[in-house]
Amino acid sequence: MENEITYTQQGDYLLPDLKLPEQPKVEIGIWGRRHERYIKHYHRIRYFNLLTSCKLTAYLADIDKEAAEMFEKLVNQLAEREGVTEQFKADNQIMWIRRMNNIRNQAMEIVNDSIIYN
Repeated sequence: MENEITYTQQGDYLLPDLKLPEQPKVEIGIWGRRHERYIKHYHRIRYFNLLTSCKLTAYLADIDKEAAEMFEKLVNQLAEREGVTEQFKADNQIMWIRRMNNIRNQAMEIVNDSIIYN
């Protein structure tokens, strides 16, 4: 029978041999990992529901993709708005690095607030 449950003796107890089905092998980036840590710590029920329903990996991959796309778009928009161009980079590299780091930090805060810690 396919759905037959087997048991393993652990001391005086018989424990069922339960195993989750395999989840797809998907590479999850930094954004997905941050969101995973967040929901695991602050939204434990959602985390374990996703985990036990075998939807966690796909969910985190979607979050990671959405956040990465939003981050890239925001960096480009903020750089354009503030005039941080390739010509500016050629003229003053140190100032370009400072401004790009500031832009990346702004974009990271926006993504964190709207996707990762939400």
